[in-house]
Amino acid sequence: MSVKECTHHKNKQRRLVRKLCSAFLILAFLVLLTFLITWAILQPRKPRFVLQDATIFNFNVSAPILLTSNFQVTISSHNPNERIGIYYDRLNTFAVYHNQQITYFTGIQPVYQGHKDTNVWSPFISGTNVPVAPYNGASLTQDQSNGAIMIYVKMNGRVRWRVGRFISGRYHIHVTCPAYIPFGNNKMTSVIPGIQVGTGMKYQLSQRCSVNV
Repeated sequence: MSVKECTHHKNKQRRLVRKLCSAFLILAFLVLLTFLITWAILQPRKPRFVLQDATIFNFNVSAPILLTSNFQVTISSHNPNERIGIYYDRLNTFAVYHNQQITYFTGIQPVYQGHKDTNVWSPFISGTNVPVAPYNGASLTQDQSNGAIMIYVKMNGRVRWRVGRFISGRYHIHVTCPAYIPFGNNKMTSVIPGIQVGTGMKYQLSQRCSVNV
């Protein structure tokens, strides 16, 4: 093969590679555009979480400001989407008092939530001799005196969206549920009555949670 023929052959190969690359880029763009248009039409909405109730088995403060607590909470999650499913790959539940975590993480098993489906979880969350920050000590003492405590039940994890056969990447999800719970005070328990459940006291809350994805 002459030098001229060899050069022509290489140029032909380069043109073929460029055409294949261009075709691949166009195809990828069309697939992405189709997905974005479909996503915009479907208008995915965040799941809705509700803290239904909380059962208090133990809430004890000991010196020097150590908190031991044991709760069971019931949380429901509803998928409002008609054509989008949700994979909950990981959810950790815990309690927070004045921006301080007071219980350990309790994991929930991964689950798929179909269109318009509702899931209900009832995890136990607890902490033993958790040090309370000094700046929260006075507030906790006051709450004990008043007979009620405001805590936040939180769920942090990762979710994926499913549209047909397409499954998205993982997104962080943060759920915050306020819970105003009385303990050991007749005045407050008359305002928010509880039900004796074994050694614990169960309170119906029905609190809507905030959800960030």
